Amino acid sequence: MDGVLNICKEKGYTSFDVVAKLRGILHMKKIGHTGTLDPEAEGVLPVVLGKATKLVDLLTEKQKTYEALLHLGLETDTQDMTGTVLEEKPVEVTEEEVRTVIRSFLGEQQQIPPMYSALKVDGKKLYELAREGKTVERKPRAVQFYEIEIKKIELPYVRFSVTCSKGTYIRTLCHDIGQKLGCGGCMEELLRTRSGNFVWEDSMTLAQVEEAVRNGTIGDRVISIGQVLKDYPEIFCTREGDRLLENGNALAERFVRGEHKEGWVRMCDSQGGFKGIYQWDEVKKRYQPQKMFL
Repeated sequence: MDGVLNICKEKGYTSFDVVAKLRGILHMKKIGHTGTLDPEAEGVLPVVLGKATKLVDLLTEKQKTYEALLHLGLETDTQDMTGTVLEEKPVEVTEEEVRTVIRSFLGEQQQIPPMYSALKVDGKKLYELAREGKTVERKPRAVQFYEIEIKKIELPYVRFSVTCSKGTYIRTLCHDIGQKLGCGGCMEELLRTRSGNFVWEDSMTLAQVEEAVRNGTIGDRVISIGQVLKDYPEIFCTREGDRLLENGNALAERFVRGEHKEGWVRMCDSQGGFKGIYQWDEVKKRYQPQKMFL
């Protein structure tokens, strides 16, 4: 199978656990995921199969949407409820103050990654250092918050949804909101509802994947590589260009039917079969291969 499964990651599993279990369920080794979720978080985890593993970096780049429950008045070392409580403070802010502060995070922000994260410093993961009682300096990173919607406020709890760029830590956002309000805060719950074009409503649990394998319908749930890349314009090569395309070669303009010279395109052979992602090179005056799926 070559394509993507939209998996619903459940609480208690790491993203690696999901991949490992799917290798056993699907009886295939070439599987990867496209964006880590913490063990206690739930939600959309696109899993790539076979040739679609080449899509990992592309899908990881996509925007993501989360629904989070913020617990004000509580700070922990992990910035969520799995950690050790560092400080408790009374929550004496108003709902309007909460709304104003949360709205202030819209747009580009500088975010310091948490110590309990899989980022590496000098070859060692931060959470490994944190478990040794060590704290190291982390450089702020630019992240983008495109939308933030407050769903419900019942202080000290605030439920909100947020659409953001890749590499954003929602528990750090919860911590930063608490800092700005002066009472502290941490993340109580997290659900990823969207990753790129993959949504929560269409996702499958591991148990549902097992059932689909048993009844022979799993192929219907695998999203093809071409479908995943449908947002990119489609152009076709001529019959003369088919051999070049099959070998993953660059294509001069005379070997291509249709034209799109801005960004990536889906290159198909003369019969309409999708073969790879190409991009026009204005200097060399030809379409250059970016990712091939032969």
